[in-house]
Amino acid sequence: MLKTDSKSLRKRIFEHQFLPKIELERVTIDGVRHYVTPSGKAYPSVTTVLSRKTDKTHLIEWRKRIGETEATKISVRAANRGTAIHTICENYLLNEASYPANSMPANIDTFKTLRPLIDKHIGTVYALEHFMYSDSLMTAGATDCIAQFDGVNSVVDFKTSTKIKKEEWIQNYFFQATAYAMMAEERHGIDVPQIAIMIAVDHEEPQLFVKPKSLYIDQVRELFS
Repeated sequence: MLKTDSKSLRKRIFEHQFLPKIELERVTIDGVRHYVTPSGKAYPSVTTVLSRKTDKTHLIEWRKRIGETEATKISVRAANRGTAIHTICENYLLNEASYPANSMPANIDTFKTLRPLIDKHIGTVYALEHFMYSDSLMTAGATDCIAQFDGVNSVVDFKTSTKIKKEEWIQNYFFQATAYAMMAEERHGIDVPQIAIMIAVDHEEPQLFVKPKSLYIDQVRELFS
């Protein structure tokens, strides 16, 4: 359904069929974020596991090249910006009339580059920032979005970047989304065969990667074993 609203910049109204929410408690164990499941098990976050198990050579070299202080500043700015864009995307998909309220103009401009992709591809929305966990993978976290993407149930993730990403640089994005797709199937019995990664890139057109989850299942199981 189309709706014109120049004040809120809204172009779409989205249908919701939300999955039941699961309450997980966030705790820190040995300096690492964990989630406590309803049965009392404490599982490390998806990002924690991927950080431990995947190659970080390029990141280490980058931090050495520009220095720890500057690298930390850049990382904090990037994290804050990513959180802000996630919030705008979530509020937009929730059909909130004032979804960009209190957002920095630069962040609104970044969202505007993603909005055509969101409007074109995303259909019925099943989850937004929903907690998920898996007893088989022994991990947990909050997924950005589960929705129909071109008519296929998908985990959709929103990212930001200062430059174009090569596919080989972002394998963790695919692993993360696949893990959430597997969690959704385990917890809710919903088939989620596809993952979609949207990346807003400074001064460039956004990037879109759409993949079948089946490409990454074996690697995810190995990483989370």
